[in-house]
Amino acid sequence: MRFIISALLFALILQSGAVFSQEISSDLEQLSNWMTGEFDSSKQASEDSSYYNISLKMTRIWPEKTNGVYLYVEQAVANTPNEPYRQRVYFISQLDDFNYTSDVYNLKEPEKFIGAWSEPEKFKDVTVFDLKFKEGCTVFLNYDGFQYSGKTKESSCPSDLRGASYATSEVSILPQKLTSWDRGYNENAEQVWGAEDGPYIFIKK
Repeated sequence: MRFIISALLFALILQSGAVFSQEISSDLEQLSNWMTGEFDSSKQASEDSSYYNISLKMTRIWPEKTNGVYLYVEQAVANTPNEPYRQRVYFISQLDDFNYTSDVYNLKEPEKFIGAWSEPEKFKDVTVFDLKFKEGCTVFLNYDGFQYSGKTKESSCPSDLRGASYATSEVSILPQKLTSWDRGYNENAEQVWGAEDGPYIFIKK
């Protein structure tokens, strides 16, 4: 009888959506380490005037959480670093030995977190319930032993920027380099924003 009761309680906990603690794998730690740091696209911008010099900074927050890795992301034009045009929290989790997901969250009051890439303690009183999940914008990554690469599902990430209906993201992550290709499309599948010829190439400093 005790076993039956325990099994029923376990089933109820699973149905409630409770998250159990787990160890962060070495591959997930590697992905986190490759993504963490300061990057910019200055080399690409110097060689191709159609690309801006963009600063990309990512730092780990809530390292005590073991259900995945949380990263704070701040992106700005390099000559105005204190005026970021994108602030996000990424939640990186592992599906199996080769596949990962990167969920994207908005901050409710992003202006309060400008510069938090160098002051992650700004998140000490923030919880995941203070974030807004960007439905359909998850990036699905595959590790081939050389790099992590992947993209969003087609037409799944809503966007209203510059007349867009949806956005797509494609990324690749290596030890000292990260590429990112974000594009917006209107309802006729015509591109209305984002780089046209290829991804931004960010080199780790």
